Amino acid sequence: MAAFDYTPAQSLNAGFSGRIGFAFSSLVATVAQWNAARSTRAQLSKLTDRELADIGLSRGNIADF
Repeated sequence: MAAFDYTPAQSLNAGFSGRIGFAFSSLVATVAQWNAARSTRAQLSKLTDRELADIGLSRGNIADF
């Protein structure tokens, strides 16, 4: 059984196509993280003040996500 271990340090030696691939995967990860935060904020905004208080948050905390 073979395993392939890819770390960011290897991208330095991977040549041009490796750097492009690493940049693309970093971009995809950033967009996915942004979308998850956007979705979380949208769901929290739908909660009532009472429901937010039950989970230890207030309306002002929603922007932190």
